[in-house]
Amino acid sequence: MILKYVGPKPIISHTGIEFDTNKEDKFVYINIAVQLLEALDHDYFENKTYTYDINNQRLSTDDKIKTLKKYCPNLDEIMNKENHNVEHEIEHYLQRADESKILNSEEKEVLKNNIELMHDYLVQRSVNKSVYYAAIEALADLVKKDHIEYIVTPMYQKFWHVLHSIQGVLAKQKAPIDTNMEIFKKDGQLLVKLKVINILQ
Repeated sequence: MILKYVGPKPIISHTGIEFDTNKEDKFVYINIAVQLLEALDHDYFENKTYTYDINNQRLSTDDKIKTLKKYCPNLDEIMNKENHNVEHEIEHYLQRADESKILNSEEKEVLKNNIELMHDYLVQRSVNKSVYYAAIEALADLVKKDHIEYIVTPMYQKFWHVLHSIQGVLAKQKAPIDTNMEIFKKDGQLLVKLKVINILQ
């Protein structure tokens, strides 16, 4: 399996294929997640603040995979498992289309053709999502392991999305970790801070 951008969430029906532009492909966030992993992965000392200038650098796909494998050694397994799962889901969609009591035979065929037309798109999008969340899990593990108190990034949508995902994963731990996010301005620049409230020592 490879990583590549495909696009927003498709809405597939017997009348055609539309796209929900509010549900972006997780591929667009992987670059930021990988760079945050690199930025946060070092020794920490009390009362010291660390800065890392990401500069919106675009990593190649090979670099993203290589870096991620340092934190997720089972990345290939994760991608292959997701590929298998989504193939199963697509088969289920096709079966449901075939068994529909609402659609006539022509509409069923159109729906099945539309699903098959989007097969590779659906697979790639799901694989991208699995890789993104593998990166987020790795980020959450670093936050816990190193007792990171806060992360500050530029207030851009992609950074916000990644920090919000980390927040969600931390909240779902066996011992949930409370966090909050705040937006503030410093030296004329809009920033967002993910503050970790309760990591057990």
